[in-house]
Amino acid sequence: MRTATRLASYLRRYWLTTVVGYLCLVLGLAIDLTVPELIRRVIDCGIGGHVASQAVCGADVAPLDLVRTAALLILGLTVLKGLFQFGQTYLAEVGAQGLAYDIRNDFYRHLQRLSFSWHDRAQSGALMARATSDVEQLRNFTGRALLQLANVIVMTVGIAIVLLLMNWKLALVALLTLPLLLLSVFIYTGTVRPLFQQIQEELSLLASIVQENLAGAKVVKAFTREPQQIAKFEAQNASLQDQYLAAARVQSRVNPLMDATANLGTVVVLWFGGWLIIQNDLTVGQLVAFNTYLLLIIRPVRRLGFLISQASRALAAGDRIFEILDAPVSVTDKPGAVPLPPIEGRVSFDRVSLSYYGKDKVLDSVSFEAEPGQLVALLGATGSGKTSIVNLVPRFYDVSAGRVLIDGNDVRDVQINSLRRQIGIVLQDTTLFTGTIRDNLVFGVPDATDDDVVAMAKAARADDFITGFPEGYDTMVGERGVTLSGGQKQRIAIARALLLDPRILILDDFTSAVDTETEALIRAALDVLMAGRTTLVIAQRVSTVLRADKIIVLDHGRVMDSGTHEELLASSAIYAEIYRLQLMDESALRATDDPELAMAGGQRGT
Repeated sequence: MRTATRLASYLRRYWLTTVVGYLCLVLGLAIDLTVPELIRRVIDCGIGGHVASQAVCGADVAPLDLVRTAALLILGLTVLKGLFQFGQTYLAEVGAQGLAYDIRNDFYRHLQRLSFSWHDRAQSGALMARATSDVEQLRNFTGRALLQLANVIVMTVGIAIVLLLMNWKLALVALLTLPLLLLSVFIYTGTVRPLFQQIQEELSLLASIVQENLAGAKVVKAFTREPQQIAKFEAQNASLQDQYLAAARVQSRVNPLMDATANLGTVVVLWFGGWLIIQNDLTVGQLVAFNTYLLLIIRPVRRLGFLISQASRALAAGDRIFEILDAPVSVTDKPGAVPLPPIEGRVSFDRVSLSYYGKDKVLDSVSFEAEPGQLVALLGATGSGKTSIVNLVPRFYDVSAGRVLIDGNDVRDVQINSLRRQIGIVLQDTTLFTGTIRDNLVFGVPDATDDDVVAMAKAARADDFITGFPEGYDTMVGERGVTLSGGQKQRIAIARALLLDPRILILDDFTSAVDTETEALIRAALDVLMAGRTTLVIAQRVSTVLRADKIIVLDHGRVMDSGTHEELLASSAIYAEIYRLQLMDESALRATDDPELAMAGGQRGT
């Protein structure tokens, strides 16, 4: 009921169209209830050529006139019912489409607000299934099945009243089957809803497999794992098929019971009604009308099992959607948060600790400071906490203990948007969006001028290859930028970050995808562009270490040492070991190819 109530709250936004649509439904059903009575009068008072009785037929009317009038009335009512049917179907669909529209928007907005910690554990394929398949289930139910369900309920109540007024004895006998019908409906609902819940889960898993394989198609082919991936998909597809068949078995058992119950009512009416006619307690016309009313119920009742299954699927889909909408946002603006004023770029970590999902600490009492304009390199083995540190600066995660300060402001006390607007980020895994190169460059600054875009592209050494394309900056890039090389994507990402004119730059092994020559060009530009900006770099190359104003050496989430390259070589055994094992070979190789770097290395005591 909680899920149904929340769905109703979405429909309330379209209450006028919904009310008018269901009013058309009621008026159409009123016409359905009128036609059998006209048929009864034609049989009892018209076709027989005489008035059966004053009580049955009312005032004296010529039989031929009665037949002619009834025929014209039925024809007119049929046309009018068609108009009402159009109204109820169209207006109900307007409400259903509005509900789906609002839920999709709310779903997507909430996904955008959810924190990194939530997305770390989410499956994109499952989310896609909830945003598409589950929402479509809700739309189908509210636009069609709910209307038909309302039709069954209103029709049953209306016909029950008419039958009781026509002949209460026959009506009571006919309605004896109703409790059995309702019992079968309740049994079916309780059995099938968990099955449809599982079906939606299996669909999500299937969508996740497809999404992962499409995203990792190159890896699958590179490792010749196509047969294993096909087998994995087929196994999940078989599991989904089993769930569908389980639901079909339940439906196949219940639907015949519902049909038999409805038909039993017809048999009872014909038998008992015939006896009443013999007893002169019922007319032939009344029996025909009575049976016509029952036939009006039988078809909707036969669909009742399908409608209940639709309702079960819709409620299961609603549960899954609201599970996402109810997911808490762990990183939000605190009450009273103020905009972060323009910053100088001083970054301070004050005894910062961090645990993901309440597990072991990935950072333990980390303290250091980066002065405005400094280049600070973070160095350490895999899992030492480098990425966790840079993720805390733009507040992708919140600290478990301690404080992260920017110009003395705790990042938790300022508005998130104003914080991130002053931080430029270039990640190792570059993400570009479907669209033009220009669209991707101005992603963070939509109102950037063409001159600014070109200037930043030139600074990132991207302008040369961009203008080499036939369509230049209007060149379309494929999904995730697959039409560009790794180095080209990386340079576009750098230009995109620099276009923000940030006071703080975060670079996560940002030259990993470019060759030595391109890296040298990018670094030459960055030497100028980083002036006056605080830059945090996850160090993977010797050139980064040599140029750093400060190096933070991390080990298992703790700061072990900090200082310049020369200071650490002389005083830090951990740094000397990392440098020897990870960076020395590269240093020797690059010194051979880059005399300028060799000279710089020699000056720094390498």
